[in-house]
Amino acid sequence: MRKFTLLFGICFLIFSFDSVTEHTKSYPQDYFRSPVNHPIRLSGTFGELRPNHFHAGIDIKTKNGGVGDPLFSVADGFVARIKVQAGGYGNCLYIKHPNGYTSVYAHMHEFSKELADFVKMKQYEQRSFSVDLYPNVGQFQFKKGDQIGKLGNSGSSQGPHLHFEIRDSRTQKPINPLLFGFPMADSRAPRMHQLKVYNLNDKRETIGTRTYNLTQNGRKYKIKGDTLTINAWRAGFGLKVYDHHDHVTNWNGIYKLEMKTDDLVVFDFDMETFSFNETRYLNAHIDHKERVTKKAYFNRCYTLPGNRLSIYNENVNQGVVTLHKGKPAKITMTASDVDGNESTLEFWVKRGDVTTPEPKSYNYALKQSEDNMIQTDQLYLNIPRGALYENLYMKYETSAEVSSNYYSNVHHIQDYKTPVHRYFEIGIKPTKTIPENLKNKAFVAYCDRNNVVYNAGGNWKNGRLHAKVRSLGDYCIMTDDVAPTITPISFRNDMRGRNKMSFKITDNYRTTGRAKGLSFKATVDGQWILLEHDAKKNLVFHRFDDRIKAGEHQLKLIVEDNRGNRKVYERKFLR
Repeated sequence: MRKFTLLFGICFLIFSFDSVTEHTKSYPQDYFRSPVNHPIRLSGTFGELRPNHFHAGIDIKTKNGGVGDPLFSVADGFVARIKVQAGGYGNCLYIKHPNGYTSVYAHMHEFSKELADFVKMKQYEQRSFSVDLYPNVGQFQFKKGDQIGKLGNSGSSQGPHLHFEIRDSRTQKPINPLLFGFPMADSRAPRMHQLKVYNLNDKRETIGTRTYNLTQNGRKYKIKGDTLTINAWRAGFGLKVYDHHDHVTNWNGIYKLEMKTDDLVVFDFDMETFSFNETRYLNAHIDHKERVTKKAYFNRCYTLPGNRLSIYNENVNQGVVTLHKGKPAKITMTASDVDGNESTLEFWVKRGDVTTPEPKSYNYALKQSEDNMIQTDQLYLNIPRGALYENLYMKYETSAEVSSNYYSNVHHIQDYKTPVHRYFEIGIKPTKTIPENLKNKAFVAYCDRNNVVYNAGGNWKNGRLHAKVRSLGDYCIMTDDVAPTITPISFRNDMRGRNKMSFKITDNYRTTGRAKGLSFKATVDGQWILLEHDAKKNLVFHRFDDRIKAGEHQLKLIVEDNRGNRKVYERKFLR
């Protein structure tokens, strides 16, 4: 059971400990109001399984599908932080409350006027669109129900909505907002779709799998037949299951999943809270191969050796079920939501004839618990301890590439189906001479399964080009001497009567690993101006204010990629 000690200044507030569920403590149920004025309907739940992370809040739908719904402070408090960025949470506001919690409002369309003016002033001071600001305590205060801005679609949002969080102010750990009594209609139980069985050896390594479709009878689920015969000494299980709410069609994440063996709880997790520094362990919690190949999310009901998540309440024998021949064991899985709606799957398992698996074909055996370094004449790899979730029997080979822009062999390092938790270092040696004028344009190239090339950056060291990356797959050396492109979207010589100018900026390669994307800068008559950035649309735009007076002006826009290729756009315009 996780415990929370909430500290605000020198005041200690002790909450009651009436149980919400078996594994969760209660949170104040009437302290916070809704951040919107319309009914709360969710397109995303807390802890929902997402690519490379758990969802850290709830996604509240708009009233009519567009931006602009007013947003309100859920309680009295002061602004502790304001962050603006092109991706991620976009326009994001943090309000600290005197009861020890902080509310977070992400993807906002705009802030209230006093906050917007403050942000703009700081952006001009720092000469940067992206800012991370911490106003003085009490500088901006809101009462419960005060409007703080408007709902939007900024940052990495894929549609208008409010991403809303509640965090422990002391630890900054997000807590499931639905545990705080926000009203939401939900009478529907989670829906189970498929069961996956993992045949395991004594190292919890997978030696075989099989997936079973489930049939439904109300809130009860079953597999075809009564008993599964598994040809292994040990088994692990995974469940594809989603939650559903009233009045929406979204497939959201569940709150809790419990597994029993012969009516004893052996595995149990809930989505009450987690820390941001552990969220990428999602790739150990799910079946990563199923996600990247089929876009299917299976919750593992056993833990991989490198899984360091804190969400597990019970984890007997790491969730692995020991199988006995002639002695079936009953497995019961129960999935539930915050409101206590439950669905149950029950089946039996027994051991069949254990067969010796086919030997694996591999070049290197990498241990999850150790640093792993590989060095050949052409390749350097340094995969640190903890970068893998389980031991990896890695296949590695090279192939020649005769295209003109390739300066090394292509190194096939395992494949994209194997997740990596931490960045690792790769160094590649050229196999043909790179012209001197292109040496600083060379980059480590990652080619994905759709043959899309990504720029991972790179620095020369001991005759190799090195980069930090976080994906296994195909790598080589390529060069980029092509400048980015600038396309006017809303710009012409006569800008009188227009409230903004906008441009699309693109590059020939997207970036990956720790490589930086495009940078940009704009001036009017030699003076820096603020360009807002919408990364998902590749747009930059300037909203006119009284800084640019009526008359003729000279615009200069510079866009540069991480290999130093630069595009300059200069034009005169009337304002």
